[in-house]
Amino acid sequence: MSHDYDAALFYLHRMACSDLIHLMTLTKDDFLSKKIEKFVKDFMYEPEFSVVEKSYDSLLSYLDHVFLAEIEEAIQKQSQ
Repeated sequence: MSHDYDAALFYLHRMACSDLIHLMTLTKDDFLSKKIEKFVKDFMYEPEFSVVEKSYDSLLSYLDHVFLAEIEEAIQKQSQ
């Protein structure tokens, strides 16, 4: 599933909403799907930039959390 997170980060950086929507429907991570849905909805329809920025930061923060968790897991496996 790490491919989903890499793709989400790439599409988010490019602001590729159609690709994010496609990823949203394919991913098995429901939380990621909800974060993408919220961001795309805000990006497309929300006139208030601060709301868009907040959902962008929320998605980015979730991706950061996932990447850090994967790194910690890899370090633990190496130390065993």
